Amino acid sequence: MQNKGIIVFLTVIITALCLYYLSFTFVSSRIQQDAVDYATDEVGNVDFSKKQSYLDSIYRQPVYSFLGAKYTYQEIKETELGLGLDLQGGMHVTLEVSPIEIVKGLSGNSKDPAFNAALEEAQEFAKTSNQKFVDIFYNSWKSKAPGKNLNTIFATAANRGRISLESSDSEILSIIDGEVENAIERSFNILRTRVDRFGTSQPNIQRIQGSGRIQIELPGVDNPERVRNLLQGVAKLQFWEVAETGEYLPGLEAANSLLVTEAISKKATSTTPAEAVESESSDSTDLEKQLSQTVPADDFSSQVSPIFSLTKANYGLVYDIRDTIAINRIFAREDVKAVLPRDVKFLWAVKPQKADGLELLELFAIKVSRSSDQAPLEGDVVTDARQVLDQTSRPAVSMQMNAEGARKWRKLTADNTGRRIAVVLDDYVYTAPNVQGEIPSGQSEITGNFTMEEAKDLANILKSGSLPAPTKIVEEAIIGPTLGKEAQKQGVISMVAGLVLVVLFMVAYYAKGGFVAIAALIFNIFFILGILAQLGAALTLPGIAGIVLTIGMSIDANVLIFERIKEEIKNGEGLMAAINQGYSKAFSAILDSNVTTFLTGSILYALGQGPVKGFAIVLMIGIVCSFFSSVFITRVIVYWMTKKGDQSKISFTTPFSKNLFGSLNIDFLGKRKVAYLISTGIIIVGLAIALISGLKFGVDFTGGRYYIVEFSEPVVASDLKVGLDSEFDGSIEVKTYGGNNILKVTTSYLINEDDDAANTEVENKIKEGIATVTGLQYTDNVSTMKDNQFSITGSSKVGATVADDIKKSSAEAMFFALVAIFLYILLRFRKWQFSLAAIIALIHDILFVVAAFAIASAFGATFEIDQVFIAAMLTVVGYSINDTVIVFDRIRENIENRGTTKLVKMFNDAINQTMARTLITSATTLIVVIVLLIFGGEVLRGFSFALFIGVLVGTYSSIYIATPVVVDLMKREMESEAKAELSKKAV
Repeated sequence: MQNKGIIVFLTVIITALCLYYLSFTFVSSRIQQDAVDYATDEVGNVDFSKKQSYLDSIYRQPVYSFLGAKYTYQEIKETELGLGLDLQGGMHVTLEVSPIEIVKGLSGNSKDPAFNAALEEAQEFAKTSNQKFVDIFYNSWKSKAPGKNLNTIFATAANRGRISLESSDSEILSIIDGEVENAIERSFNILRTRVDRFGTSQPNIQRIQGSGRIQIELPGVDNPERVRNLLQGVAKLQFWEVAETGEYLPGLEAANSLLVTEAISKKATSTTPAEAVESESSDSTDLEKQLSQTVPADDFSSQVSPIFSLTKANYGLVYDIRDTIAINRIFAREDVKAVLPRDVKFLWAVKPQKADGLELLELFAIKVSRSSDQAPLEGDVVTDARQVLDQTSRPAVSMQMNAEGARKWRKLTADNTGRRIAVVLDDYVYTAPNVQGEIPSGQSEITGNFTMEEAKDLANILKSGSLPAPTKIVEEAIIGPTLGKEAQKQGVISMVAGLVLVVLFMVAYYAKGGFVAIAALIFNIFFILGILAQLGAALTLPGIAGIVLTIGMSIDANVLIFERIKEEIKNGEGLMAAINQGYSKAFSAILDSNVTTFLTGSILYALGQGPVKGFAIVLMIGIVCSFFSSVFITRVIVYWMTKKGDQSKISFTTPFSKNLFGSLNIDFLGKRKVAYLISTGIIIVGLAIALISGLKFGVDFTGGRYYIVEFSEPVVASDLKVGLDSEFDGSIEVKTYGGNNILKVTTSYLINEDDDAANTEVENKIKEGIATVTGLQYTDNVSTMKDNQFSITGSSKVGATVADDIKKSSAEAMFFALVAIFLYILLRFRKWQFSLAAIIALIHDILFVVAAFAIASAFGATFEIDQVFIAAMLTVVGYSINDTVIVFDRIRENIENRGTTKLVKMFNDAINQTMARTLITSATTLIVVIVLLIFGGEVLRGFSFALFIGVLVGTYSSIYIATPVVVDLMKREMESEAKAELSKKAV
């Protein structure tokens, strides 16, 4: 076997890397369990704040050593294979930056009636539109002030140098667009800082490209109201005087004496050295650990507390970032606060500086008034800030203030010449430049060791005062910990059950060859998990669905190879020759089918959102790992099992499978017109039902809110719906959700209102309505729910504009997937008939699944059409084209060997020759899909049903739709060519 050494080497390297990255997951799991044990009382109740406090205390401490390299808990959390919100609970939030305040700020808060009327109209229209706000505003402006130019509004003193009375509307709109983009980026950076300080493990924040939205995931949060307040608060920019060392040092020395005295007292009362060591290792604080390493106890004058001993610079309070938690605890103590100056508060720098391999963070002493928290100067006086170059051509920031700000700034700089003034946002110090002298004009330049990017970021931050960018929550999902645990259980059961059933089937059908395929499958799953860990991705329930689906689809390559080997043996080849021919002849079909499925996965990733992205990542990784393990690793294993050559005892058949599908000779194409009629009839009936009764769309597509409600006793969904209808003007739907005591309540009530008041109103009406109808009482904590109570364990809100975006991206994903497949088939098979037939078959499959959903709803089985349904449809597209390509590949081979004579017979032969592979792959995929349908839970019920129908109809269409359409199209072309040839002869 060629290249065996390379394959073995790559397998060993990939396996080692996967073990390395997955080791972080096991360490993290152990630490999490230690935290739970630490926070659990004698009765078994877990104090979650105590658990989080334990994790915070070790967050920046080394907790794991691998081959001499030490890793902090923070580094472990960044590298582990995390769990998505649906598997551990938490909160998912999508925020939208409101551009209306940017437009107002740029106009200098103009009082022009037409301008303000246009803004109000644009704000109302934007609630249901996906157009850019600036474009909506401009259209409203043209209607409210025809013939009037924007320069009459925006040519203000603050905009001098950028906008004048000669500026055109297009130039001004471009400037507004730029400021809106800056505001979004500014909000993103501010939110990222807020999220990092929130105290959750593995928070995730990202911008949704092409929109003004920011997506945030906070695992494990248990106070949604606090999250909403934290994320939607407007950033407050302030300028503060920085205290000199002599102004706060006496207070620090007093705090130091207090801490040293306390530590010495504790040490003196300890009974034995052994007990002291035990205490230190288990319950001692970071302070005690630090003091235990100081000089002997009889030299009290030289002892220092961590306030001083942990400093990393000869000036100021500069600490290693890993020590900040210990310092925060000290400064949070009431007895320490009592000895510190009342006119000084301590604030951290927003980001660390790197020096000598350490990340150092400065703690600033800020001068405050004893009687007021008001800063000497607020950020709303800054009219403009931009990145410039100073006199030595280094990056700097130019800042301009209004008249009031210039007056206050003049006094502030005059009083602090030679001292520092801190620029503070959200209680973080972004910069603290030295004042060189009085600045009388309000025009300032901030210099320092900035990079170009840092100067741009600082300029953007300085604009947050005059151009605030408030954010509002347009999409929100809360998943309670009980729902997360249930999802974990369902996911594990689905994976294990699917794997076990596929193992049994493959061994029963292919004997020792089945064990080879199972070995490849195990490598495949292991590689998927390892690569996900390496990428820092989170495993979600749709991701588990992707793995389960990969279990079924990864078998396909080995089925193709083994069936080819059996064919070659049947044709008289020896074992070794048959194996070589089997791998060689199956390669092109495997490559084509994997590439087409990968194309759908990549489009799904590029255009999908939320759970769809997670599914797409796992699907693409699974396809690559499947190709490597099924084609190359199995080749090495088979090579090892056949060392004795043709005398080797390896079999690819069992008594059960030996003569199965051995001599098929069915005239499939003779029945193609009947198949056309059956498909058309079912699709027409299903679509008619859909048009008459409508399909059930999820809030992803319609917008709205839903709540998962768990009751202490069974509740009839229809009774609750009737009771709630009057409260919600009929815009309410209720259905069971995995059990007769769990219901999903969906409503479009106040769908166009995104503020907190509307959210609170809807949730309160839900609680009050359920209490009135059922007579049960509401409780916040489902884990302690008693009889006659109910609790909301999860919820989701999707705004109308977000729903429109999801529908648009879903349609784009489907369209581009079909285009990509058409072009790839055309490239590989060189005939447009194959491409067109494949697309017709795929459209047939999509319509068939939609029709099946409508027919199922007519019989009372209602499945929602949402983002996960779109993921299922694209998976069906990938699976179906996979089936079709396998048949097409055999047709291409037959054409190369036999030409295009007896076209129908040759196509029939291709279908019969690949029938074993088609049915076996369908069977293994259906096994895991049925497992998903049964054990996957309500979240994946619609997904699993779509796949179930899709696998069946995909198999059917590759035989009765795609291949027959190619025949009909090619026959017409051949008839045209024959007529042209006869015409030439006649001439």
